[in-house]
Amino acid sequence: MSEGTAAADFAALLRQLKDRSGLSYGVLGKRLHMSTSTLHRYCNGDAVPTDYAPVERLARLCKAAPDELVELHRRWVLADAVRGKRGTGDAPDGAVVAEGAAAVPDAPAGSLGSPEPDGAGRPEGRRHSRRRSAVAAGAGLAAVLGAVALAMSLPSGGDRGDEGRRSPVGAATSREVAADPTKSGASASASPTRSTEPSRLNSPSPTRTPTRNSQAGGDATAAEPPLTVNTRPYSWEGPCSQHYLIDRPGTEVGPPPVEQDAPAWVGAHKAVSAGEQLVKLTVQGTGKETVVVDGLKVRVVGKDTPPAWNDYVMGVGCGGNVPTRPFSVALDGARPAVVAGDGQRDFPFKVSESDPEVFEITADASAYDVRWYLELSWSSGDREGTMVVDDDGRPFRTSGNNGRPAYEFPLGGQKWLKSAGG
Repeated sequence: MSEGTAAADFAALLRQLKDRSGLSYGVLGKRLHMSTSTLHRYCNGDAVPTDYAPVERLARLCKAAPDELVELHRRWVLADAVRGKRGTGDAPDGAVVAEGAAAVPDAPAGSLGSPEPDGAGRPEGRRHSRRRSAVAAGAGLAAVLGAVALAMSLPSGGDRGDEGRRSPVGAATSREVAADPTKSGASASASPTRSTEPSRLNSPSPTRTPTRNSQAGGDATAAEPPLTVNTRPYSWEGPCSQHYLIDRPGTEVGPPPVEQDAPAWVGAHKAVSAGEQLVKLTVQGTGKETVVVDGLKVRVVGKDTPPAWNDYVMGVGCGGNVPTRPFSVALDGARPAVVAGDGQRDFPFKVSESDPEVFEITADASAYDVRWYLELSWSSGDREGTMVVDDDGRPFRTSGNNGRPAYEFPLGGQKWLKSAGG
């Protein structure tokens, strides 16, 4: 396969996903922290990224299905491998160059790979390079096939309980490290305890996160951390942005609630946040001293196939604008992390009793049903610790909803109706 063909095939699928999403290059660029010109080059075939990570983030943001992610990775492997042949000779006119990559010049006469001082061995060097490129492409395809086999071996989704998954015990855990001038850089901490989680994960109301803590020596009577976290796991950006998966037909689902009644509605219907979940945290000090919130980390408890349930949207007739999120988490990624949005100041932050902070974290999922929680790290003077932030002692749960039957409740209507195309 020629370099131009491989790059064109890769760009065609990427462009197809982008066009289907309905999102503009500007919106995608903001969400991905990438320039619009770079996205244009990727989707037009003018450049092939040297790393697959930004490609995967773009595809997941465009709600690519699992089989589309596998195919996209296969095409990127081929385009990247074919492009590698540029290092063995002159680049043809119009060839596609990777973003930030440069062609490697031919080896000088007499060097490794050029056994003939007069350059007669140059064609042989090219044949070796082509074989190396083919081996690299074959290895990449083998990795893709291995990933497919692993995905096929995962248990299927559905309402079959949550046995074997792990979750925090209690709503929060704090570890506190006491300063010890006799020890240099050494400290012991208590890790959050884990146990099998109950089968239902969503709590019916917002929670104020309590804490359990221990000092470096394991003293369970240590003082409480100097801050509290109030968690609202069922906040909405707007009715049209909020979807829930429910294992019931429309005739057994009540009308959509207003946002403040969402926790009780979710609990009554055993609903799961679908597509994305907005979690709001209000962090406040408990005294006059300043507490530094050093960061938030994402911990994934488990991933599964999204359940084959119906998808219910809380609003109808809304526009297609994508709002800017202060913080976001791509749960489908291999290592999900809290990422500050465009123009949003990143950690650390300072809080006190009179000066709280509100953090809005939007977590999105398309390919998996993800159970997760947050770890908030803090420090104050010679004390520091970590608090587990979750859904009243259980992990948050956010599931992909691609391809699920979609339902909406018309304004002034009396029942749920199947959406067009759903």
